[in-house]
Amino acid sequence: MAAAAQRILLLGGGNMGAALLGGWLDKGLDPARVLVVDPKVGDTLRPLIERYGVRHAISVPQETFDVALLAVKPQMMGAALPDLRDALISDSLVISIAAGTTIASIEGLLGEHPVVRAMPNTPALIGRGVTGAFANERVDAAGRKTADELLSANGPVEWVDTEPLIDAVTGVSGSGPAYVFHMAECLAKAGEAAGLPADLAMRLARHTVAGAGELMIRSDQTPAKLRQNVTSPNGTTQAALDVLMAEDGLAPLIERAVRAARDRAEALSKE
Repeated sequence: MAAAAQRILLLGGGNMGAALLGGWLDKGLDPARVLVVDPKVGDTLRPLIERYGVRHAISVPQETFDVALLAVKPQMMGAALPDLRDALISDSLVISIAAGTTIASIEGLLGEHPVVRAMPNTPALIGRGVTGAFANERVDAAGRKTADELLSANGPVEWVDTEPLIDAVTGVSGSGPAYVFHMAECLAKAGEAAGLPADLAMRLARHTVAGAGELMIRSDQTPAKLRQNVTSPNGTTQAALDVLMAEDGLAPLIERAVRAARDRAEALSKE
């Protein structure tokens, strides 16, 4: 990793922060280059500290860092960031994964820096995440490469051209895993209502959702084509799709859900 020579501060060692850290370490990052600042050591972070000897502190020390990755909750940014100012130099790269927290608000708390605003998702916990990212004008090619390496340790990174699009990314992939989990819940409940034992219906739903997702990743065909491949005319799948693809079916519902998540991300930036 090009980031291997950087001094990295990870502010927040919760599930997502620890997932990113685990990805860096798996990619060969020297644990001595990283400091995790968090008042608590949770169940996701503790094994990394014990296995790799990653440094941990409850507050920002009197050191300077080349990269600061902000993995605290949006509502904690106002309290957590001012202590970070003295740990950064003028060209320190700041990467934020806090939903709805704008680059302007980060600069208001830290001063002007190269800032990347990113939105990963929870499959990063198993190295299967995807992250949307936007860089401000102070991020040069080297800074973007460093950010890309750090964020891609848990899955691909997709860069967007304008900052507001990060809120749309939040609506699609940031919050998206919850939609899929809920679909599995609904599918299992529907199977139970159709007469299946509850535990069997849940196993079928979990494996169906997981298997279909893996097939989409491995296939070079579009989701639409994959759907068509398993849909026989006048068959059982077609009967189900006639319901899901009706004018008031799944598509408008998902569009409303994504819009609601995007709008909430936009609202968070004003709170």
